[in-house]
Amino acid sequence: MTDILTRIETMMPEFSKGQKLIAGYMLEHYDKAAYMTASKLGAIVNVSESTVVRFAIELGYEGYPELQRSLQELIRTKLTSVQRIEITNDRIGDGEVLRKILSGDIDKIRATLDRIDPHSFDRAVDAIIEAKHIYISGMRSAALLSGFLGYYFNLMFPNVHMVQATSSSEMFEQLLRIGEGDVFIGISFPRYSKRIINAIDYAKVQGAVTVALTDSESSPLASGADHLLIARSDMASFVDSYVAPLSVINALIVAISKKKQTEISETFERLETVWEEYDVYATNGKP
Repeated sequence: MTDILTRIETMMPEFSKGQKLIAGYMLEHYDKAAYMTASKLGAIVNVSESTVVRFAIELGYEGYPELQRSLQELIRTKLTSVQRIEITNDRIGDGEVLRKILSGDIDKIRATLDRIDPHSFDRAVDAIIEAKHIYISGMRSAALLSGFLGYYFNLMFPNVHMVQATSSSEMFEQLLRIGEGDVFIGISFPRYSKRIINAIDYAKVQGAVTVALTDSESSPLASGADHLLIARSDMASFVDSYVAPLSVINALIVAISKKKQTEISETFERLETVWEEYDVYATNGKP
């Protein structure tokens, strides 16, 4: 955030009158400007849309969308829940909440497909299959993602450890025996969990292979990750949208199941027998 705002402040004397109006508004309301279209921002400060576009180019961007994405990436870790609610209300307005939220989730999956590195994904799959022990951790709302991944991995592997802790000391106690030949999978999105950042760094120092599922290369998890899986997340009010990360997790599970097809088929044959014997699932709509 400091970089782009400092750049705007530094270049302020060079801007035209209209660009100075944009710069002033952006410095004071960068959290709102990051989610405005060029035309809306121009209307608020009483300049044309083309002036907003030229302003972005003057800052060194190819166009306004690149400036907008840069602002969004930089502020997402700084927004409070109250700011999230205010910004989302401005973006969505009063109508068609369902359509706008679902359309936004579709865009996040498309963006994830464009940004994720398939080679890093394949290497992560191989590392997980070869691991002696698999450790999985996600905190706060991301715990739902780690829980989903852990549920299926527990059916596929005999050596899965869910790292769930209410304090940093508990987390490291659960990671005490991690080492070479093991894999640690850390999941975190803005606002990033310090515990996950520390855990992935610790696992790497202990010699484990580290996999990070996070939102960008600039995420604090990225520096400690041997294999980085990028999934676009965003805020829907105070709620985090995890549609794209969940799709990546689904892909991980399916990719691993294809490589372990014979073993996993045998496991699920046994499970089907147990489920039927103990009447686990309803049949034909009956309890």
